[in-house]
Amino acid sequence: MCGIAGQVRADRAPIDPELVPRMCAALEHRGPDSRGLFADDGIGLGIQRLRIIDLETGDQPIPNEDGSVVVVLNGEIYNYRELRRELEARGHRFATQGDTETIVHLYEELGPACVRRLHGMFAFALWDARRRQLLLARDRLGKKPLFYALRDGRLTFASEVRALLEDAEVPRDADYAAIDRYLAYGYVPAPLSAFRAVRKLPPAHTLLWRDGRVAVDRYWALDYGRKLEPLATEELCERIRDALRAATRRRLVADVPLGAFLSGGIDSSAVVAAMAEASSGPVRTFSIGFDREAFDELPHARRIAELFGTDHHEFVVRPDAIDVLPRIVRHHGEPFADSSAIPSFYLASLTRRYVTVALNGDGGDEAFGGYTRYVANALADRLQALPGWLRRAGATLGERLPATGEISHPVQRARRLARTLALDSAGRYARYVQIFDDEQRAALYSDALLAEVRVEDAVDVVRHPWQAATGGDVVDRMLEVDTCTYLPDDLIAKIDIATMAHSLEARSPLLDHEVMELAAAVPADLKVRRSEKKWIFRQALRGWLPDETLDRPKQGFSVPISDWLRHELSGWAREILLDGEAVGRGWFRRESVEAMLAQHAAGVDAEAPRLWSLLVLELWQREVAASSATASTTTLASA
Repeated sequence: MCGIAGQVRADRAPIDPELVPRMCAALEHRGPDSRGLFADDGIGLGIQRLRIIDLETGDQPIPNEDGSVVVVLNGEIYNYRELRRELEARGHRFATQGDTETIVHLYEELGPACVRRLHGMFAFALWDARRRQLLLARDRLGKKPLFYALRDGRLTFASEVRALLEDAEVPRDADYAAIDRYLAYGYVPAPLSAFRAVRKLPPAHTLLWRDGRVAVDRYWALDYGRKLEPLATEELCERIRDALRAATRRRLVADVPLGAFLSGGIDSSAVVAAMAEASSGPVRTFSIGFDREAFDELPHARRIAELFGTDHHEFVVRPDAIDVLPRIVRHHGEPFADSSAIPSFYLASLTRRYVTVALNGDGGDEAFGGYTRYVANALADRLQALPGWLRRAGATLGERLPATGEISHPVQRARRLARTLALDSAGRYARYVQIFDDEQRAALYSDALLAEVRVEDAVDVVRHPWQAATGGDVVDRMLEVDTCTYLPDDLIAKIDIATMAHSLEARSPLLDHEVMELAAAVPADLKVRRSEKKWIFRQALRGWLPDETLDRPKQGFSVPISDWLRHELSGWAREILLDGEAVGRGWFRRESVEAMLAQHAAGVDAEAPRLWSLLVLELWQREVAASSATASTTTLASA
């Protein structure tokens, strides 16, 4: 696991000799074990390496036999041994024992199509000197990030935004459309970034640079339209278990100590079960909890740890954990409103004291249908048959339900569902997953910010993948949309930043692309069966995990943000959002922010995620944007 960076120029002028080392220095936390540099006419590559496989000979960059092809890799190629045997049989000579070198030789055989043969998590940059072309690639599910900026024929790229901004020639202007989408969804969706000049390479895409021009192409996608032939339930369950076992075994290959994150939920427990089955000694497990009982899953994690005899470690997060937030914001490099980034950060810190690699349960909900919103929107889709006037009346009644109380309370879920009944399927799902809806953002923005954005366009984050979805069932469409948006841009990004900040590698068996392909081929009614989520996955784990684990309500890795903001952190939130620096930025109406703070204090929990997203945005302005931008790029005229 590493951090990569570099620049290529169409004019072949030398790269600033200090630029790539400076970018690498900004990525040192991702790979503290070694730094590698490559330079030639108009090209510079850099790598900060975290040694996981081939500790002795695997330092990068790695060339082919004659040095005409050079690669730097962030990630792991799990099928490198099989690829190596094939390539050696075709006459290729290897100088290392690791996985990275397979890429250069596979590229010699297949060109950019080599990515189709790679099984793993990766972002890599490959320079082909003969053709003077640079290939950037990102893995199928987006486990490893890659940011880039193109201007005047020069392409600069890096694993993190902060490293990319070491190039002083990259403009720092905020992308207001990206900020609007951030406030809608809590993350900046690819290919956008918070900076107008910077873009993310989307998952399952390659970028080919030649002569100052780029071509971005998609090389893989899940197909929800092709379903398995009817199988007996037990046969299907066995296929799912076998796929999980195989994916887990692939991720146990390492020359350093490894363990697992364990929340006590279904997905992480299933991964620990598969690890325990494949391991000769006790699995090391790591869990995090809260000092609020309703949010604490430690007792459930302990139960699984005892069942599988793991070497178990725990950590408790309290409100003063907020002190780490500015550091998290700096690592993300753009605003990121998932509050579980805080416990994830602490969990990674705890885990790194003991191991260098940690497996986790990410992807199970998006693969097999684990969110309540899938049930709610499947129900709403069936209500589409009702007359329009009746659905509009239902939406009006939903607006009248009280907004107070926990967001997960049945009344609040009913309110959220009812308010979307008048919308079409894509619009309804977009509204369901939004933090600020269109009307709320329009009421929040100053006239100056409203002049920069079209709030109604934010729905396209969901609508475009919805319209391109291959699945015919509404559940499959939601899963496909989430796999293209929420999964890579929120959940995966959160864990990548948390772990890499502590030089820890995260591996996700349930995000193995073969596991995801199998899940996509499972009929939707076996994933979400009436009101039961992840039905087939739960059946596959019966007898492997306790019924108590499989049948208890999903708790999620949630944080008591509402409680914290109403009590211990109330003064801090008001100070951040209403001080002269924030108000003077001219982005939001002060009276709207004050109203949100007052409503939250009065018990409207729905305001908590909105307030949190504003707090993180303001911290991003101070910790990232202001450190490299002029005031004109971050300040608008007051409304």
